[in-house]
Amino acid sequence: MFPRSLAAIALTAAGLAAQSVDRTKEPRTPPIPGYKLPPVSDIRLPNGLGVVLVHDGRFPLVTARLNFQAGTKFDPTELPGLAEAVAALLTEGTKTRTARQLSEETDALGGSLSGGAGPDALTVSGSALAENLTRLLELMADVSRNATFPQDEVDLYKQNRMQNLQQQRSDPSFLASQRFSEVVFGTSPYAHIAPTEETVHKLDLKVLAGFRDTYLVPNRATLILVGKLPAQEELMKTLNQQFGSWQQKQVPSAPNAQPPAPRRQIVLVDRPGSVQADIHVGRLAPIRTGPEYFPLMVGNTILGGGTNSRMFKNIREKEGFAYDAHSNYSTKRDAASFEAVTEVRNEVVEPALKAVLSELDQMAGGPVAASELSNIKNYVAGLYLLRLETQDGVATQLNAMNTLGLPKDYLETYTTRVRSVEPDQVLSVAKKYMAPGQAAIVVVGDAAKIGEALKKFGDVTITKAD
Repeated sequence: MFPRSLAAIALTAAGLAAQSVDRTKEPRTPPIPGYKLPPVSDIRLPNGLGVVLVHDGRFPLVTARLNFQAGTKFDPTELPGLAEAVAALLTEGTKTRTARQLSEETDALGGSLSGGAGPDALTVSGSALAENLTRLLELMADVSRNATFPQDEVDLYKQNRMQNLQQQRSDPSFLASQRFSEVVFGTSPYAHIAPTEETVHKLDLKVLAGFRDTYLVPNRATLILVGKLPAQEELMKTLNQQFGSWQQKQVPSAPNAQPPAPRRQIVLVDRPGSVQADIHVGRLAPIRTGPEYFPLMVGNTILGGGTNSRMFKNIREKEGFAYDAHSNYSTKRDAASFEAVTEVRNEVVEPALKAVLSELDQMAGGPVAASELSNIKNYVAGLYLLRLETQDGVATQLNAMNTLGLPKDYLETYTTRVRSVEPDQVLSVAKKYMAPGQAAIVVVGDAAKIGEALKKFGDVTITKAD
């Protein structure tokens, strides 16, 4: 006799075989469901520390994020890379624990502990078995409040970062991204995406501790816990023990992030000897809290968001100009950018750039077909739901919400807002942000080989690769 599961499969298969299937039509994709967060509690400690508790008891694990509004945009003008260094070095020693002890204790919890910094926020990330949550919170509080930045660890970080920086600057795609950010964001702190060798040399205990003491404060922080959590009364006792004595402070205002107005310009970063050219075409775009975000995000996916996108199918598959052709819509808290990107052989720079501009013109020239839009919306919504299948995915999304100042219902309304995007909305944002009339064109390549081709598109400013 078949086991029950096999019998059920056999009966289901027999039932399907008996049905009449029209194989001349594509199978219909069922409606993408919405997302429902597990039970959530929002709490604020007396010192201003925000706490978000998401109860998910499916697995005996807890994932944590301690988010500070203290990203790289707060770096001093003369010291880009400071927030990044502070984040990396928080877990390299405290007043009571060495880097090795922190690592060994984290391993004993069955978890992880690390720091990282983006444009708007610095985040301490951790995870552990649920039974070890108290000890995880103790470690997170310790590295956030008591990091000592030992000299040997600082020296090692500087040595490694210098080597990494040299490797980055040998990569034309990095150089293109760096110069594109400088062109689009101007003097805004969002313009820098990496330190310089000079600023790495300047890192020392004084500047590292100064940044921590200024910006890593409870009234500018949110602790996110996702997983199998203890009873709230017990958890609040632990939170107050670990974080309650942390004194709040006044924090300097965020620097002005007002970028320059978009304008058409062509910048060629000369990299002698390059056999290919990295092309970035784009401009400023709306931030995520505005009404244009979802139409432009969907439109960006249609244009260059994957192997089924227009750029990939035409520039790579049809024309064979490049191995990669895609577009990015990158949002920060106070500014955002859109760009179309490809990397091509020197001899096809002219037709490839024409193809990129043509794709942008077509997006702005008429509405997308209903079937194309429907497929992309299903893809976007489905991918979003997959990302929320894990604790880490939920914690990451909640962390992004906090960083970008998104409304509390953002996750649960996401698929509805994606499904609500209409062709006329995509066309409207494409005309404003994709049409290449005011787009900056940044190319990294050998000026002697591709300079004349680029001049056919307008005046070219040639700069040297750093």
